[in-house]
Formats: sequence, C-alpha cells, structure tokens
Amino acid sequence: MKRCMVIAGEASGDLLAAELVRALRRQLDKKTPKVNVAFFGAGGPMMQEAGVELAFDMTSHAVVGLVEVIRNYGKFRRLFQQLLELAVERKPEAIICVDFSGFNRRFAHAVRARACQEGGWRPKIIQYVSPQVWASRPGRAEKMARDFDLLLAIFPFEKAWYEKRTPGFRVEFVGHPMVERHQRFSKEQTSLQPSALPLIAVLPGSRTGELQRHLPVMREAVEKIASEVSVRWRMVLPNEALAKAGREQFGLMKGGEIRVGGLEETLKEACIAIASTGTVTLECAWFGVPTVAIYKTSWGTYQVGKRIIQVPFLAMPNLLAKKEVFPELIQNAASGERIARAALGLLTNPDRRKAIGRELQSVADSLGEAGAPERAAGAILKELDF
Repeated sequence: MKRCMVIAGEASGDLLAAELVRALRRQLDKKTPKVNVAFFGAGGPMMQEAGVELAFDMTSHAVVGLVEVIRNYGKFRRLFQQLLELAVERKPEAIICVDFSGFNRRFAHAVRARACQEGGWRPKIIQYVSPQVWASRPGRAEKMARDFDLLLAIFPFEKAWYEKRTPGFRVEFVGHPMVERHQRFSKEQTSLQPSALPLIAVLPGSRTGELQRHLPVMREAVEKIASEVSVRWRMVLPNEALAKAGREQFGLMKGGEIRVGGLEETLKEACIAIASTGTVTLECAWFGVPTVAIYKTSWGTYQVGKRIIQVPFLAMPNLLAKKEVFPELIQNAASGERIARAALGLLTNPDRRKAIGRELQSVADSLGEAGAPERAAGAILKELDF
C-alpha cells in the first residue's frame, strides 16, 4: 500500500485536486494495476467524492486578504499542525499541494524539516499551480525550489520564468484545467430570440469577503446600467451559502436572477460580464465575453499589495495579452458609477466587443489544449516512479 497526501484550501483547489486524483487513479490502473494507492489529506467535498479521505474540510476556512489571514491565524496554525502530525504519522510517499500557496509552501518546508528528524522518510512534494511569484516577491521562487520536488504550472510563461531564476528546479507546464472542463461547451454564444434583452453576467467572487465588498458596488452599477438601457442580469455563485448573500443584496432588484452553478451556460449567453479579478476572468475570456474586471479588498491588504505587486494588471487575460483587454477597476476606482460607465461602454459599442473577442481568442489559445489533469498526473507519476 502506497500513500499520497493531498491538500487543497479553497473551492477552486478542491475541484483541481479532485480532477487530478481521478486522473492519477486512471493512469495507475493502466500502468501499475497491482499498486494500491490510498489518498488522504484536507480539502473539500469534491475531493471526498473523488475518494480522498479527508481529515477535515479545509475549504470551509478559506479567507482572502492580509487582514483576514491575521484574524484567522490561530485557526490556521491549529489546522497546519494537525496536518503536519498526520503526515508524520502516515509517512506518505508523496504530498501533493494544490494551489493555496501561502499555506502549502510553509507546509512543504515543515515536512522537509520533520522528515530530516524522522530519518528514512523523504516524501516527494509536488505543488500543482504556481503561486504568483512573478507578480510579487519573486524571491519566493528560491524557497519553492528548496521545498518542492516538482511544480506543475498552468500558465505558459511560468516555466521559462522559473528556468531563469531556479534552473535546477523541475517545472512542467501542463496547461490550464479550465480548458478540459469547458471543451464540451462551444465558445460560440447561444442564439437568442431577437426580442431577448442583452444579458449581463454578474460574477462577484467565490469567498465571503469578496462578496461583502463587491456586491454593493455591483448592485449600484447594474441599477445605473438598467436606468439607461434595457438589460437582464444573472449572478452566478458556486454554492448556496454565497447565493444567500447574493439574494440579500440583489434579491429585490428586478430584471435578473441568482443561480448556483451554470457558469458555462451563462457565459455562452452573456453580452458582457462584471467580474471579480481571478480565475473567472479567464473563463470570461475563454467564452469571448467582454468583461469589466473589479477588485476591492481591505485598506491594509491594499496598501501592502500596491507596494509589492510588480505586474501592470490583476486580471489574468490582461497579463496574458500584455495589455488591458478587460477594463480594470481596483479598490476606490471600483465604484458603482465607474463600473456602470465601463460596462455601458462595452454594451453600446458592438465593434469594440468584436475587437475584444478577437483578442480573447489569442488569450484562450495560449492556455494549451485539453488534458491538463492527465498531463499533471503523468508528470507526478514520472517523479514518483510508481
């Protein structure tokens, strides 16, 4: 019996980890069917459904921003220690850390230290999804190379970035898992009845803190847009708890709806989107939806962030395109009035939307082909030599 520990800390990481575990099982069944691998660790319901034995649900503790991290420091320290003791007790041959970079890099370092004390145990430690060290604090790359055996990158420029700074560190570009998930959906927009009003996709984020800051200005923006042009709106959220928060803010507003899931169908139908910066802006890009990207955080987190972030944009489609394809409104600039002005500039200009669509096709093409989980699983099994 071989053991593999898997750690994911957010809903997006839970999905990534579940896809990866299933791909690992498929390849193990083909390659070494007599090898039995037990997966355990911490994550969320999707990992559990994929057959991972969870010590606890880590996704329920997800936070965003420096202030929230400090406020929850004691809780995360307890979870960290619990996982570390579990790793030492079971001594897995591999530890796969999925996204959640602040927690996972420290965990990898702690495991390395404990493994030296234990003697005879040196697990392979893999990070799936690079932290954005290329955006801020690039010195973390050396720490990554020290603590991890393999890094699986999902953006095309990351492998070369690490090769310049940590040439001995094994980094593999496996492609973006989003391509695998959405390949069954055509990127062509859904044909609508001529009488159908343009649809605005409202995508405020996947964490409670993001919704608290984004929902008020998004509501104000949608109200201002609707006062000038006839539109529909649809908010998409990943779970019922967040949808409840959305209903409290948007519930009585006419002309729209709030859904749990169904992002692909919404983006196929949407004319434009108003979205939190993050992975969802890539999904908007994949479906060719012109988007106003916004982000608001606590004052303290923003003050720290603006001093250390070294890239010109926060929305990944803009970074991949190397220019502002999506208008970005960050912190104080993300007011309801400004969001509405930017959105109306897209809604009322079909030529501009078409031009953005052409830019987005290049962004989507850069993400690689479908099959990222399988390529990631193959790279891991090569590293483990199972």
